[in-house]
Amino acid sequence: MTGAELPVSVVVPARNAAHWLTDCLASIKAQHPAEVIVVDGCSTDATVDIAQAAGARVLSDGGRGVAAARMLGAQAARSEVLALIDADVLVPAGALETLLSEFTSGHYDGLQFALASHSDSDDYWGRALAWHHNHSRVREWFCVCATLMRRDLLLEFGFDEDLRSGEDIELRVRLKEAGARLGVSRTTTVAHRFSGGFDNARDQWVQDGAGLARTAAKHPSRAGWVVALPLLATVRGAGLSLAHAPRYLPYWAGFLGYNYQSMVSEWMHGTRART
Repeated sequence: MTGAELPVSVVVPARNAAHWLTDCLASIKAQHPAEVIVVDGCSTDATVDIAQAAGARVLSDGGRGVAAARMLGAQAARSEVLALIDADVLVPAGALETLLSEFTSGHYDGLQFALASHSDSDDYWGRALAWHHNHSRVREWFCVCATLMRRDLLLEFGFDEDLRSGEDIELRVRLKEAGARLGVSRTTTVAHRFSGGFDNARDQWVQDGAGLARTAAKHPSRAGWVVALPLLATVRGAGLSLAHAPRYLPYWAGFLGYNYQSMVSEWMHGTRART
């Protein structure tokens, strides 16, 4: 089947992703998917121009966020199988076909690529984010930054479009409760890139904390586990850092503090206002 068109619609949400998008789309186009849909989040850089030059179909989510962007792409897609690929991902040659074979033979409803994370700069915070993700149990959890899914299933369950981060955790909770077969490949890997800078790391932590707070409020039976996630991750990550990479211990202080600060803020000003 190599070189033939794959029966997959690729959906790439992108907002101000010009520095990543050219290489991302080139790696996707080399897989020969049926179509590539880029959903732009009101970018102010060259994101739209790059997507159009690459031959992608370009839609706009009107600035409603990544969850809405993925749903808009899913609704517009023509294939029964979706590949949700973020702009910070690079897909190696033949990887999409290999994952599709695993997805089909394993009768999965959703199957994520294995992720190998790295920083796109020599900055401390970018390297720390990559180290975290390469040594975290998150690598074993189904998420949606580089994932195959049945289109009909995603359209039925959908993302919570109020979430700016953590929408994959919240969706996973509902899919698992419904008995969906989800997994993470152990053999087919993509590259996952992180930007440097403390501001990028802090924004990630803040968005994650807010998303966890919303998920805990929406799923009270899972609230204890959801709220404990940053603490559990910090205990494990700080322990690994102490043993193998002590330079990253300050990272875990920021990760823990900003996650819980954001959770409390969301509960006080966000979730409460919507109840």
